[in-house]
Amino acid sequence: MPLAAARALITAAAVEHRTLAAFDAITLEHVQAVVEGAESVGAPVIIQVSESVVQYDDGRLLPLARAAAEAARSAAVPVALHLDKVRRTALLAQAAHCGFSSIMYDAARLPYGRNVAVTRDAAQWAHEQNLWIEAEAVPATAGVAACDPGAARTFAAATGVDALTVPLGAHPDRGLLARLRAALDLPLVLRDTPGGSDHDLGDLGLAAAEGIAKVTVGAGLDRAMTAAVRASLALDDSTDPRVYLREGRRAMTAAVARIVRALNTPTAPGTSADAPVNTPLPARA
Repeated sequence: MPLAAARALITAAAVEHRTLAAFDAITLEHVQAVVEGAESVGAPVIIQVSESVVQYDDGRLLPLARAAAEAARSAAVPVALHLDKVRRTALLAQAAHCGFSSIMYDAARLPYGRNVAVTRDAAQWAHEQNLWIEAEAVPATAGVAACDPGAARTFAAATGVDALTVPLGAHPDRGLLARLRAALDLPLVLRDTPGGSDHDLGDLGLAAAEGIAKVTVGAGLDRAMTAAVRASLALDDSTDPRVYLREGRRAMTAAVARIVRALNTPTAPGTSADAPVNTPLPARA
């Protein structure tokens, strides 16, 4: 099927009280595992490529992006591509030409005023390219917690981004998620979640119940792949990389399926299925 648009997938997830899973891809094995895991559950998914991965690939975005796009087009479920944690303008400019429908612009390292200015410029450019843009919620003043709802609301209004990412760690504060959701009229993205253990999966289910629009998974797949490769090499010292990479891909596929399933479970007991969820901004022309 055609490449899906991240905006459409996130909008549908919000309406249906689901949370969309997004997975960082480093190798072709990651890409294949994400697609196969999502297909096994029958749910849409996002494949993410970060700036650090582009640097690992000697600054070349197109090879991995093209492979991910072809895998997405042959998938039995909708798959969108997302360019993540972009800091360089030159890389940002390649997004629309490489099949990405969304980006995360990362200027949080800059002083607040400069952060707002460059993120606002990035958002304006992204909207002109019909790209969905995320940015990280940051404090409005010194001493305010990075995920303070008021600071997040101020930042969102000043920059015009489509979604805010909230780095709340492995075990997010459910109460804080609820306060952020109440303070904002745009989707929340919970990022850098591990998604490996049963405890992690339970936390992801709670995040979904709080109306989180998208959850990004980083190191969880890497750990699954590394453990499987090590186990394979311990049993078979074959020098054929297909032997151990196959096991690594299988482990990541199983991890993707578990995480996607956890994010699409019914609302947790004690929460209302009719509770409001974040509604993405209207599509721009």
